[in-house]
Amino acid sequence: MQHVEIIDKEHFEKNYHRVKPSRAVAHFIDFYWQTKFDHLWVQYPEGFSDALFPNIGYTYLVNLGTPFVMQVGKKKFDMKTDGFLPRHQSIECFHQAGNCLFGIKFKISPIIFEKKVDFSEYNDAIFPLSYLLEKQVLNNLKQPASFNERVNQLNSYYGAIIKKFEGSVLPISIVSEIIDNCSKTMAFTEPVENIAAKYAISSRTLQRYFEKCTSLSTKKTLQILRIRKAVEQMTGDPANFNFNHYGYYDYSHFYKHLQQFLPRVVLQKLNRDFNHR
Repeated sequence: MQHVEIIDKEHFEKNYHRVKPSRAVAHFIDFYWQTKFDHLWVQYPEGFSDALFPNIGYTYLVNLGTPFVMQVGKKKFDMKTDGFLPRHQSIECFHQAGNCLFGIKFKISPIIFEKKVDFSEYNDAIFPLSYLLEKQVLNNLKQPASFNERVNQLNSYYGAIIKKFEGSVLPISIVSEIIDNCSKTMAFTEPVENIAAKYAISSRTLQRYFEKCTSLSTKKTLQILRIRKAVEQMTGDPANFNFNHYGYYDYSHFYKHLQQFLPRVVLQKLNRDFNHR
C-alpha cells in the first residue's frame, strides 16, 4: 500500500506528529515530525510505503526503531541508522513493523554557522548524520522521551546557535529571506538578476549562496516551491485553483511543469483523484 503526500492527507495528518519550530528558528527549520505507526500494523501486516514529492532543503532522519528502506529518486538505500536526506527529488520510505523515525525538515541548517559545509556536495544519496549533528545531541534525541521533549531540545539547541551568530553571516540571511518572501508573495517567476540586484550582488554570487545553503540553484529552489504550492491548492481547493496565480501562462505550461515534478505513477493517481471530485 502506497500513501502519497498531499493526496492522501488523512494518512499523513493522523499517523505523523508534526509541529512548527519556535519563532527563533523558523527561518531555518520548516517543521519537526515523528511517525506514530504502532496501530497500523494490523491493517498493514506486510508494511506500507509513504511517498513524498520533491521539496527544498533537506531532512535529518533519526532512526528510533528498526531498519527501513528509503528510495531517493530511483535509488534505494537500506537504512540501519541515522541519515541526511536531500529533498530535491521524490522520495519513498518503505515501512515495516518496528519502524519509528524522527525528522527535522530544514530550509537551511544552522550547522553552516559552525562548520564549513557546502550542501551542494550533498546530492542524490543519503549521507551519515554524524558530521552534521553533535553526537551528544543525537544520543539525547534517542533517549526515552516524548516527541514534544525532542522538539524542545532541538529548539533550544538550534536557537542558541542562531543567537550566537545572529547578523554575522550574510549569505544565509539573504537565502532564507528570499525563500520566505517568495513563499508569501508568490513571486516565483521574478528574474534571478532582479532578486540579486535587491541585495546589491550579482546573480552568480546569489547562485553560489543558494547552492552552498540549500544544495540547489536559485531558480530550481523557487520552481520547486512554486509547483508544490500549486499542487497543494489544486488538490485541497480545486474549485478556486487558477494556474495563473502561480505564474503559468496556460494549463499546458502548468501541466508540463507538473510532469517534471511528479513521478508518472503519482501523476496518474493525482489525475484519477482530481477527476473523481
